[in-house]
Amino acid sequence: MLKKFVSKEPVLKGWSGDKKYCLTDEQGNRFLLRVTPIEKYDEKMKEYELMHRVAELGVPMCDPLEFGTCDKGVYSIQTWIDGEDAETIMPNCPAAKQYTYGMDAGRFLRKIHSIPAPETQEDWGIRFNRKIDRKLASYEACPLKYENGQAEAFIDYINKNRHLPYGRPQTFQHGDYHIGNMMIGRDGKLYIIDFNRCDFGDPWEEFNRIVWCAQKVPVFASGMVDGYFDGAVPMGFWQLLALYISSNTLSSLPWSVPFGEKEIATMRNQANDVFNWYKGMSDPVPAWYCKSL
Repeated sequence: MLKKFVSKEPVLKGWSGDKKYCLTDEQGNRFLLRVTPIEKYDEKMKEYELMHRVAELGVPMCDPLEFGTCDKGVYSIQTWIDGEDAETIMPNCPAAKQYTYGMDAGRFLRKIHSIPAPETQEDWGIRFNRKIDRKLASYEACPLKYENGQAEAFIDYINKNRHLPYGRPQTFQHGDYHIGNMMIGRDGKLYIIDFNRCDFGDPWEEFNRIVWCAQKVPVFASGMVDGYFDGAVPMGFWQLLALYISSNTLSSLPWSVPFGEKEIATMRNQANDVFNWYKGMSDPVPAWYCKSL
């Protein structure tokens, strides 16, 4: 880029391990700088290259501009999105606008999933069942437990449906696709941010974070599913998603313990919502889903 930057302000939001900064050049243009320890060079190079591929598909995002090393480690410079967090703006939008933004998010995700996984990927069923075993073990070892039969319902659904991931296709995944990683630009458009957890796997697993959307803006979550499937949502999707969400929910409690009471309470509340949405895991179509407005 060979630009001269006149200011560098830290960006403190997010769970990423990257250090983030807002850079401003002499013309007043802003950019996003992400810095990561040098030992993650290969991982960050791969992430940067994949972001290029996603940007070329027309997904509105922080476009990657420059990648390299510096005395602090590995850095990338991306375009800056001038706007506000979607999870702040979206709840105050009319329901029809929430649904439209959801449709956009679903269509963008379908574009992201058009990037195939490497042919060397292990069968998804084998990979995900290994993940299930880890999550069951982490919950079993956790001193805290879910109450009111929630854990038993999640575990029962997992054990009855853990055959479903076998043979599933695998694609590129954003890795953390939910309303907390989206922005509404000053232009009123939806933008996708934070690809730092990107991976390859079953494209439908990507919806496991939709619980965050459904809790905050259920109409947006409904639009996201409809946008992805053009309104024709297969029952197989709902059955698999319930597996992915129950598996995630089970492991969320042990994950939260090191972060203290606030996160523990958040995950207990989320488990309660999931349990109720799925009627105690007896209905694979969650109660928050409302087909097209």
